[in-house]
Amino acid sequence: MKNQRKAEEIAVERMKMLGPLLEENQDRAKVAQIKREICEKYGISDRTLRRYLSEYRKNGFSGLKPKQTGRPGLRSISEEILKEAIQLRREVPGRSINTIIQILEWEKKIPPGSVKRSTLQEHLAAAGYSSSQMRIYRDTSVAARRFQRTSRNSLWQADIKFGPYINGKQVYLVAFLDDSTRFVLHAEFYPVLDAIIVEDAFRQAMSKFGAPMRAYFDNGKQFRTKVMERACAMLDIRLLFARPYSPESSGKIERFNRSVDAFLSEIKLEKPETLVELNRRFWIWLDECYQHKPHNSLKDNMSPAMAFNMDKEPLRFVDAEEVAEAFLRREDRKVDKSGCISFNGKKYEIENGLLLIGRKVTVIYEHSDAEHLWIEYDNFPRTTAKPLEIGEYAGQRPPLPPMLEKGNVTKSRLLDAAEKKNKAREEKAKNVISFRSIGGGTNV
Repeated sequence: MKNQRKAEEIAVERMKMLGPLLEENQDRAKVAQIKREICEKYGISDRTLRRYLSEYRKNGFSGLKPKQTGRPGLRSISEEILKEAIQLRREVPGRSINTIIQILEWEKKIPPGSVKRSTLQEHLAAAGYSSSQMRIYRDTSVAARRFQRTSRNSLWQADIKFGPYINGKQVYLVAFLDDSTRFVLHAEFYPVLDAIIVEDAFRQAMSKFGAPMRAYFDNGKQFRTKVMERACAMLDIRLLFARPYSPESSGKIERFNRSVDAFLSEIKLEKPETLVELNRRFWIWLDECYQHKPHNSLKDNMSPAMAFNMDKEPLRFVDAEEVAEAFLRREDRKVDKSGCISFNGKKYEIENGLLLIGRKVTVIYEHSDAEHLWIEYDNFPRTTAKPLEIGEYAGQRPPLPPMLEKGNVTKSRLLDAAEKKNKAREEKAKNVISFRSIGGGTNV
């Protein structure tokens, strides 16, 4: 449903906002400083921030969704005012929404109180000028100190590495590594370079070793997707991104990639003909030459596998259905007059689709199974859609749902109402005639 989809998007943004406050072992002074910075950056009050935190701690991701109040839609603002607001945000990316509105009011560009903070914030985000989108202009520091998490699954790092050529086509390695133990949770070569390979490797790692508290990615488009943001928010995983042009912040996964160069040098000698054979040889190499090999950055030169297995931090496994729901894809389509939609070059028939004719619905599907679709619409139960089968002859028109059938009607309400109105008109005319007769027809 559109309202639900919008609520999830807002919850994802609020989850990103609260991220810095969810770090453990922070003193009160540090927390207070972070709260002030968040309030200034996002243009919210301390009370609102406390409410978000309270709802998240009580209800998790769902607690960050806005409550349905039934109020009318937000007012729009003129294109001229939006341009002025964008210019003010570009001049000083750190300006809060309240400050921008104050400037516009003082410059008499808008009447006092005519533009609400939430309205302007929504329009700026849609135009690509939200606080989080402008953060890149404020993050100017480049130095990074070494860090290491103290327990397994506290932080995962991931990266993509260009691999060898198989039958003339290059393949790509996706690897997920545990920051604390250097253990490789999942690594695999894939035939294409897109966001799907990151999601697949991420899901496989979680199925084997549970979900992490945080996931740390670079800024590649394969990592920075709405699907990944939504999935991590729903699975209670804090999503972090490295600062642009700062490879030193992903040093551990980069170091692992250099270790993989040794494997690539060896595999060149064999020239595997299939991706299956390449991955088989790679996983053997990974086990024997990395996972169970002493690592000089770990305590007592333990191997990554030993360090991960000896860690006492419990693994947090997530139900497979919950993971699948988190990684579902969503697209909008318009229902045609036959109750069908077009999707991936095919026609799909919606169950009870006649009720949705002319409406824009949300199509929900898994990337690996685009044949099975779910359909959502405001205040309408989630339904399904199946490929439309077109036979040699025209098919019968689908039956109307019971709520759209005429029912057993024997009288016309229009004609009955017209007859009653006509009688009233005649009665009124008779009264006028009677009044004239009483008056004798003489002039006064």
